[in-house]
Amino acid sequence: MAYQLSAWSLADLFPSHDSPEMRQAFVTLEEDTKRFEEQRGKLRADIASDTFLDLVRQLEQINYLLSKVHAFAELWFSSDTQDQAAQAFLAQVEQLAATLQNRTLFFSLWWKDLDEANAARLMEVAGDYRYWLEMMRKFKPHTLTEAEEKIVNIKDVTGVQALRNLYDAITNRYVFTLEVDGEKKELTRGQLMVYARHPDPEVRARAYQEMYRVYGSDGPILGMMYQTIARDWHNEQIELRHFHSPISARNLSNDLPDGVVETLLEVCQKNATLFQRFFRLKARWIGMERLRRYDIYAPVAQADKTYPFEQASEMVLESFRRFSPRIAEQAQRVFDQQHLDSEVRRGKRDGAFCLTAVNDLTPWVLVNYQSKAEDVATLAHELGHAVHSMMAAHHTLFTFHSSLPLAETASTFGEMLLIDSLLAQETDDAVRRDILFRQLDDAYATIGRQAYFALFERLAHQMVKEGAAVEDLCKAYYQNLNDQFGDAVEVSDEFRWEWVAIPHIYHYPFYVYAYSFGQLLVLSLYKQYQQEGEAFKPRYESILAAGGSAAPEKILSAAGFNIYDPAFWQGGFDVLAEMVRRLEAIPLPG
Repeated sequence: MAYQLSAWSLADLFPSHDSPEMRQAFVTLEEDTKRFEEQRGKLRADIASDTFLDLVRQLEQINYLLSKVHAFAELWFSSDTQDQAAQAFLAQVEQLAATLQNRTLFFSLWWKDLDEANAARLMEVAGDYRYWLEMMRKFKPHTLTEAEEKIVNIKDVTGVQALRNLYDAITNRYVFTLEVDGEKKELTRGQLMVYARHPDPEVRARAYQEMYRVYGSDGPILGMMYQTIARDWHNEQIELRHFHSPISARNLSNDLPDGVVETLLEVCQKNATLFQRFFRLKARWIGMERLRRYDIYAPVAQADKTYPFEQASEMVLESFRRFSPRIAEQAQRVFDQQHLDSEVRRGKRDGAFCLTAVNDLTPWVLVNYQSKAEDVATLAHELGHAVHSMMAAHHTLFTFHSSLPLAETASTFGEMLLIDSLLAQETDDAVRRDILFRQLDDAYATIGRQAYFALFERLAHQMVKEGAAVEDLCKAYYQNLNDQFGDAVEVSDEFRWEWVAIPHIYHYPFYVYAYSFGQLLVLSLYKQYQQEGEAFKPRYESILAAGGSAAPEKILSAAGFNIYDPAFWQGGFDVLAEMVRRLEAIPLPG
């Protein structure tokens, strides 16, 4: 069947934001939440298992209906961000969600505080809810008393969260000035960084120099904010909650053992030379003896081949079908049920995403399709997310969503299937070159760069504890960059301030390694697929079908993958090495 560019339909959620069905949903949510609150007295240590499961199902039903309402609001707004009615409805729904979550919070607090014997008794009969319940309980050793938790929450509002808000307020008001083609432009950070990919090397250099001139002028202040945030993290996570190390607190949120994360980061360090090899190759393609840090995202001349949407959709589905007819059928549901918004139009949200509303509805996918090879890859990526949700739809609402470390498994794997198909069919060297450069640029940004951010964070938190000054952190970050790039990339002095321009390390300490984990996991799985062929497929599908019903390590171990083994992660870098070899085999122009 030929598919055309189109907008999506939200009819499977609600007819409209002001329909009788939507109004009834608001009424039902209030009634169900009130009924749930009235049963708080049943939450005793000796609660009967059937009474407990009934309460869990009631909570699930509240979240199910709220998820549908919220999905409608977010999808409607994404389809036209300029629609004032959509803006107002999304704000209304977000306020409703916050209110209902606060009103039902008592359940999770009671569950975490329950004694071990009764918790074990109830988990024995919990069925597919078990991992959701287990995950809440894992935080019990690090949970304070209710009074202390309230103090922490109150303290955070005017303490660490206020600092983060101040960081945002300071950095979001920055105006960057850049001269391009004789015209002086005043730009936001997002607008400025477009020029990091400009064909003119001098424009790229000036863009980065302006970026760190502005951040560097406030560097001592932003650095002091980071020191305070790192101290707050240590005081709360180590001193009060008794985590083993600063990164351990994040590892528990991801439900990953410390040893697995340590192995991942060690393998990333060992393979920094692979990205250095890629940067040397890129320098030759763009006519430079050696890349500067300004040039790592420099464009290689673009091929002009385009892919009509009808052709692209069939290419993606066919690449999925060759791997698994079942996976292709699920991806096709997104098209057939009009859950895909593919056209470009004014007011529509930029970029691409997949939104899974609830476990028994086909996910919705948004792309802005413009006929380039990268747009075809993006379509495969987002449809992979949708497939992942559908494969796990038999689980409960609380256990079908994959955990963060596994969230990119099906999406990136689907993209790899398409890329291999494109490379096998494509005879134009320029198109093959563009595909491979895009894959490797993305791999560096997602694996190498994020892993080195995490390595810096680990060192910086230790240094702050030992009394390091902001200038000491600058020197440590500059050394981090030189370790990462070796002699393949020249790093100028202003990049010592780059760390104060990374919002993630301020807002979510140690979050960034999850990007490296997810991307490298898929490449490692793909390596095994290349080696095993048909034998690999049931194991891969079992990972998707598990959703979020068990710990990532348990899901992967059950499928036969040892994420403690450095060789597993090395398999991912072997896939990237093969991409570099393919690029090296393409003749340079002229």
